Order: sequence, then C-alpha cells, then structure tokens
Amino acid sequence: MKRTLAFLLFFWVSGATIALAALVAKDPASASGDDFWLQMKSVIGRHLGRPYVWGASGLKSYDCSGFVWRVLFESGVLIKRTTARKLYMSLTEVPEGKRLSSGNIVFFDNLKHCGIVADPRTFYHSESSIGTNLSKFDPYWRPKACGYRLAPPPAAAAPSRPQPAPQ
Repeated sequence: MKRTLAFLLFFWVSGATIALAALVAKDPASASGDDFWLQMKSVIGRHLGRPYVWGASGLKSYDCSGFVWRVLFESGVLIKRTTARKLYMSLTEVPEGKRLSSGNIVFFDNLKHCGIVADPRTFYHSESSIGTNLSKFDPYWRPKACGYRLAPPPAAAAPSRPQPAPQ
C-alpha cells in the first residue's frame, strides 16, 4: 500500500497524467460491459461512507468529481483528475435512451456536481452534507440533472512479453 501511495504521489507531484492502473485494477483488459460495471460497483463499495472534503480524491475523503475519478481509476480507466465541468466536456455523450444505464456519469446543477448512475432510480456520489453514498434521483436530484456521459473504457493491459515482429 505504501508503495502504491508513493508512486501515486510521485506522479501527482510531477504533474504526470499517467495512472498506474496495474497497481490497483485486477484485470482491466477483461473488464467490458457488465464486467466493467461489476468492477466499478466493487470499487464504489470500498469507498462508500467516506466524508466529503472539497478538492479531495481519496482515500479517506472525497468531493464529487474526486469520487468519480477514484472509482474510474481503480476500475482501470486512465483519466486526469479534474472538475465536474471539465470531466463533462471530455467524455462522450450518452444516447438519449441509455442515459440511466448503470455506470454512466450523471451531472447536476449546471455541471457543478457529478455522480455515477447505479440504476434508473439511484446514483452514487459524494454529497457535501453526507459524504459518499447512494441517493435516489427523485424527488430532489432528477430536476437538477443536466447531462449524462459514458464512462471511458478501461485501459488495455500492456502485453506481458514483447510481441514478435510480423514477417
């Protein structure tokens, strides 16, 4: 654990956007579709109940975009830690009929807040008064929703040995 934190601190301090997914993700190459959502749910479960702290991205506390980033990172997705607004601008739009599919990223309050869709009725997020939790969309959150984005796919695992050159 200390080694992982030391690597993460090094890359954070140097400003690198390279994530060390191999240290925290089990097998991101095999995570696709339902497997990816199951991986995300497992990560979410490890981080529920943590307090809200503005600007935090774990491991003991989170803000909303820090929580989303942590879940994606530990699920093998290599993205830069950023604000909800910038995250929205960098991700792919979800088709109209699939917005409430599990694993999509939901945005609220003019892109000032974000979370991860659990199902058509609920989503995970870090709320300032509660911390990381599962909330219902209705009645409070649904009218505040302003956009949905697809979670990026996990990074492909690097080959374990060099591949022979084609002949």
